[in-house]
Amino acid sequence: MIVLGIDTSCYTTSVAAADENGVLASNRQLLPVQAGARGLRQSEAVFAHIRQLPALYEKTLTDLCGRRPDAVCVSAHPRDDETSYMPVFLSGLSFARVAAASFQVPLLTTTHQRGHVRAALEDSGLTASPYLALHLSGGTTEVLLMDREERLTLLAGTRDLHAGQLIDRVGVALGLPFPAGPSLEKLAMTGAAQSLLPVSMEDGDCHFSGVEARAMQWIQAGDMPAPQIAAEVFSLVERTVLRLLTAAADKTGVRDALLTGGVASSQLLRDQICAINQKRRLGLRLYFGQRQYAGDNAAGVALIGRDRIMKEKL
Repeated sequence: MIVLGIDTSCYTTSVAAADENGVLASNRQLLPVQAGARGLRQSEAVFAHIRQLPALYEKTLTDLCGRRPDAVCVSAHPRDDETSYMPVFLSGLSFARVAAASFQVPLLTTTHQRGHVRAALEDSGLTASPYLALHLSGGTTEVLLMDREERLTLLAGTRDLHAGQLIDRVGVALGLPFPAGPSLEKLAMTGAAQSLLPVSMEDGDCHFSGVEARAMQWIQAGDMPAPQIAAEVFSLVERTVLRLLTAAADKTGVRDALLTGGVASSQLLRDQICAINQKRRLGLRLYFGQRQYAGDNAAGVALIGRDRIMKEKL
């Protein structure tokens, strides 16, 4: 039993496949962004997905070595919210409809956010339920509660910029390529943070726009080394994440937390969050998925479809 997964986000085109044993294939490609730019307009991203989907789809079918999918699952919306919508996901949905019709198999739908959570859950070691899910990326900074009925409830988030946006904007201003996460992380590892950027919270939510302005001032002034600026940004994100998770844990009584999203793929961020959690005795039990599935991917989407079919067969 094989399920084909398709995900078309604002950053990545992705096609994957999963069976009873896990992920069989996972192929993805970043959307092309011009040097110095901080992303794409939705119309540009839709066009890029249309160009990139066929090759990734063909590569995934080749990886299956002649085995045919029994269902196709696609991320049709960003989140579970009924009003959640982005044109980029129509690219994947349209392609998935054609694929399902071609193979004459069921078409299943899910959300991009659920795909992130499911991908991170695979091989994470997390077995507790309910648990907190932190989605940390260029388009999302949210803490959610996944209950025993697999309902996702938003607990807290950002009121302006997302963590990934902060990292990308500072990185691009420093001359790094977009998306800037991996490059800024390497730069941060050569610097030393002094916690000069304060965590900004309001009624359980966070703010990043103020620290972005401060970081841009440092860059324009030219009197702070780039490695320290990078380290300060990562330090700020790490401390903010722990404030969000601690507040959510105190509110719900749930202290198991799964971290996912492209920003959560950073090894520096993972190591520092775990170190601070232990040093301050915050009592959080932190779990991370495989780094290759932390960013935008269709692996989680394929696993969701696989899980759904297996439950129906019980």
